[in-house]
Amino acid sequence: MKPRDRQILQIALPSIVSNITVPLLGLIDVAIVGHLGAPAYIGAIAVGGMLFNIIYWIFGFLRMGSSGMTSQALGRRDLPEVVRILLRSVGIGMAVAAVLIALQVPIRQAAFLLIQPTDEVRRMATVYFHICIWGAPAMLGLYGLTGWFIGMQNSRTPMFIAITQNVVNIVASLSLVFGCGMKVEGVALGTLIAQYAGFVMGLTLWLRQYGKLKKYLPGKQGSGADADGSGLWERQAMRRFFAVNRDIFLRTLCLVAVTLFFTSAGAAQGEIILAVNTLLMQLFTLFSYVMDGFAYAGEAMSGRYIGARNRAAFGDTVRRLFVWGFLMAVLFTLAYAFGGNAFLCLLTDDRQVTAAADSYFGWALAIPAAGVAAFIWDGVFIGATATRGMLLSMAAAAVCFFALHYGLRPVLGNHALWLAFIVYLFVRGAVQTVLSRGVVRRAFASPAVG
Repeated sequence: MKPRDRQILQIALPSIVSNITVPLLGLIDVAIVGHLGAPAYIGAIAVGGMLFNIIYWIFGFLRMGSSGMTSQALGRRDLPEVVRILLRSVGIGMAVAAVLIALQVPIRQAAFLLIQPTDEVRRMATVYFHICIWGAPAMLGLYGLTGWFIGMQNSRTPMFIAITQNVVNIVASLSLVFGCGMKVEGVALGTLIAQYAGFVMGLTLWLRQYGKLKKYLPGKQGSGADADGSGLWERQAMRRFFAVNRDIFLRTLCLVAVTLFFTSAGAAQGEIILAVNTLLMQLFTLFSYVMDGFAYAGEAMSGRYIGARNRAAFGDTVRRLFVWGFLMAVLFTLAYAFGGNAFLCLLTDDRQVTAAADSYFGWALAIPAAGVAAFIWDGVFIGATATRGMLLSMAAAAVCFFALHYGLRPVLGNHALWLAFIVYLFVRGAVQTVLSRGVVRRAFASPAVG
């Protein structure tokens, strides 16, 4: 195996494991309340979990932005800036978390106006929400830490943190619910404990692995800008930080709009179509877990080579990432073609649903080929902090998605929704491919950003 491929896999494989463990936190909660004897418990966890998924998804820029900027600073060997990026990201995450906690009541009320759960589900979901919202500092702080670790070419530490969170969540939730007799509040407290366990572990591992960087903390460098911390919040650095993260934030809003609309459009066509779309989207989710791992490798390695001004290594990395990406696309397409129906049958034994899924299964087979370029370019663009290109490609793809769906829905029905989604994936990658030459030229033409 070539050294470059080994580097890619050293970052990608632990990231894939981390990605796979993420949904386990929610699944564990659902499994526990599923044995409490009333469907309202499951509904409350589902509603509460969905709210937090959306909230934390929107603020995912804290991870992505810090990853690209950290890897570039590492490539320049600018260790003081490496430390400042971490402090900025975690600090801003804490500030956002404080706002979320302060506004928890109007946030919850606005969410319930949109979802409109039953009175019993609303009551339980309110309990769950007002406990778990206190985990926002841990979650958003961990976003900054995770992005920083990846930018430092270290995806093993986030993997260990994710695994630890799941173990703590299982033990704490089971103990509180079945040992202490709690209900939804026990599940919420278990989740909260797991979130802070992950954050504390992240800080502990940072001190253990990167303790030597403490000398670059503000106040540790004698005289100069960082002696009083002014360099941390320097205007130009903050302007760049917010410019990068603003574009990622807006891009995420487009992504959330498409994802939520896909679910609501399926629900509007009845329970069977909603179930079919939900099951088939699990095939996209599985593919995304793997491809995100290679995207993380793209973030870390491309950013580092841009910071080091090593264009040859950057180009080789991008080529090898696409080789791995297309290999994964072929493997997933074959796996879905020969085993996809069996996988759907594992998820449900409803013959009506699985029979209806046959009509739309071809769209699921097109997901890997349509989406592979978007995942790889996302990683490279984040590493290059070319977030404006990511926003433009996502906006163009979202426009195509909604235009195709509304234009073809009267003729194709649910097939129009799937066609729109496949085109949406393809357009993201296609637009980024067109923009990539300019992104690379600017990345290596401009002086390294300090």
